[in-house]
Amino acid sequence: MLSEEILAKYEMTVGIECHVQLATNTKLFSGADNDERDKSPNSVVSPIDFGLPGMLPVLNRGAIDLAIIAGKALNSPINHISRFDRKHYFYPDLPKGYQTTQMYQPIIGPGSISIPMENAESFDVRINHAHLEEDAGKLTHNGGFSLVDLNRAGTPLIEIVTEPDIHSAMQAKAFATELYHLMTYAGVTRGDLYHGNMRFDVNISAALKGSNELGIRSEVKNLNSFRSVQKAAEFEFRRQIELLERGEKVVQETRGWDESKQKTSSQRNKEDSQDYRYMPDADIPPIVLTDEEIADIQSKTPLLPPFYRKAWAGLGFDNTVINALISSKSTAQLLQRILENAGDTVARRVGTWLLIIMGGQTDIEEVTQQKNITITDNQFIALSSMVEANELSSTVAKEILFDMLNSDKDPRAIATEKNLIQVSDESEIIKIVDEVLNDVSSQKAVEDFKSGNEKVIGFLVGQVMKKSAGKANPAMAQKLIRERIK
Repeated sequence: MLSEEILAKYEMTVGIECHVQLATNTKLFSGADNDERDKSPNSVVSPIDFGLPGMLPVLNRGAIDLAIIAGKALNSPINHISRFDRKHYFYPDLPKGYQTTQMYQPIIGPGSISIPMENAESFDVRINHAHLEEDAGKLTHNGGFSLVDLNRAGTPLIEIVTEPDIHSAMQAKAFATELYHLMTYAGVTRGDLYHGNMRFDVNISAALKGSNELGIRSEVKNLNSFRSVQKAAEFEFRRQIELLERGEKVVQETRGWDESKQKTSSQRNKEDSQDYRYMPDADIPPIVLTDEEIADIQSKTPLLPPFYRKAWAGLGFDNTVINALISSKSTAQLLQRILENAGDTVARRVGTWLLIIMGGQTDIEEVTQQKNITITDNQFIALSSMVEANELSSTVAKEILFDMLNSDKDPRAIATEKNLIQVSDESEIIKIVDEVLNDVSSQKAVEDFKSGNEKVIGFLVGQVMKKSAGKANPAMAQKLIRERIK
């Protein structure tokens, strides 16, 4: 067991390669369906994906456009000329025997993104580059034999490669989370982590603090959740330190992550650099882009998380709340529309309500789709207006909110139907206050209040609320109680 003292001697360094499946309708070089989710094995494959002789690739223009938008999200330049290369490496799930990728002239150049942390701090991660390539298929191992599914073969990817700028497991998780939000907000990927739409290869090394050289790295492949990125980094850091403390060497290798055991295991030794025998792909012309073309495509980029963080700066939310709201694109878009149409006060109140709805990272679109209902911005604004006008208490407003999300009824209709509209007529409330103050059961509280015990005001307000069946405006009830106790 490593002590905190020993752990403190070392610094973690992490670089991440992220494979992002692009949300095109068809594959990178064929007309086959690009969405293999819930499809039968080998059912969305063309002769090109099978690697049949004489089949020539046709580059998907939509993949290029999405890569250009991804470049904007990464604050990276788009190269005017990029080319495809063949990577000769044995892929049992890629029949043609090589992968088409971009080794020497990738489409996306160096960039940098700012990563927010929960404690309101942030750090920058440099992007080395991002390149277009095709995905391989998938193997399923069954004892003495393996089955191949080529549905995913030929799926368009961009592989985003960072510099080693990450220095903790929490930073690694924060980077993976922010990159996911950037890519999904931009519409670059469907973002279905369960089906591997984004997969993270995490390179981790440990070295003594103050060292001028990085430690030997291990690469943990194909992580598809933010938590697994964090946990794999934590485990590998400790495993490498244990080796170093015993005087052993860390071996450069590829490792897999076992989610059930929460540990990594060796898969392939990579002590020597692999010779993939890259060569230009003669069947695919270079991608040539002009400044005007790039600007036109990037002008269609949807609003990204940094925009929302800046726009909501005046709402008084802390970083944790903002990150929670941004975890859902549809929720962020809803809140922004309300901010623009109804102002800060309404947006702040609705933002708090949205967090209640999102309890389990559920977004507003998901809630409404599951129940086959439609909730408009105006319904949220109307509910907020009723609170502002003292027609509803904040507690009752939340009750109406949940009813609204189950029935998509107008909030006023729900409040009227349930007789929940708050009484703010002073003459009506005075009658109830006088009844409470003259009741024998309230006399001790009245005398205690006169003696300076402020706490009993809560009891008296509670009695007013009870007599009014919860409809009296509690703020007005308290004001009138204070005025009428002499």
